[in-house]
Amino acid sequence: MVLKFIKLIFLVVISLVFVNANENEKLVVKIGKKLPFFYIKQNGKLIKIERIQDVGNRLSDDFTKTSRPCPPYCIQPITIADGVRTIGELELIDYVKDKNTVLIDARPKEWYDLESLPKSINIPEKVTRVESIRDNLFKILGAKKSGDGFDFSNAKRLVVYGNGPWSPEASKFIKNMLRLGYPADKMLFYRDGLQGWKILGLTTVVRKAEEIK
Repeated sequence: MVLKFIKLIFLVVISLVFVNANENEKLVVKIGKKLPFFYIKQNGKLIKIERIQDVGNRLSDDFTKTSRPCPPYCIQPITIADGVRTIGELELIDYVKDKNTVLIDARPKEWYDLESLPKSINIPEKVTRVESIRDNLFKILGAKKSGDGFDFSNAKRLVVYGNGPWSPEASKFIKNMLRLGYPADKMLFYRDGLQGWKILGLTTVVRKAEEIK
């Protein structure tokens, strides 16, 4: 059932089209010097990705918290595995332009259902702990069976994120996938996660007005 859901969401997301923004719009707060904003198409709708223009804006939700119990919410290292590159927001934006890259939200579904990064799909970290789903999961991600193993030449590149630098979900997802045999060079770690994205005032997909604990 979980894999059927993932496959359905994955097929929707990989069909999304990145739309370059050529509009000459003057913004106070740009994403970068040469990138004021951009558009993506998600579920048939254009979403404008930009930063909040109010320079006095402050986060008011649970992401303003500085301290959570550790464990489980311990600060994650910059490098979580050999061969897995850690990236920031600008690199993430570049990668989501690529149709062969999938943005993975590794958090529990109930958190994803509250708020997430645009164009992301939800594959909870706990799913990747189940070795019996490996073949189907890898197939969904574009890998092909080859003898006793897999051919990953056309497999999707995964950019994985969680709640923030203190969130273990993304690092666990990547480590679990490595144990299952997914290549390190096909995965990227967005360590700052949803909290880092929101701190910069970037657009999110909000579904429910509730707090992340």
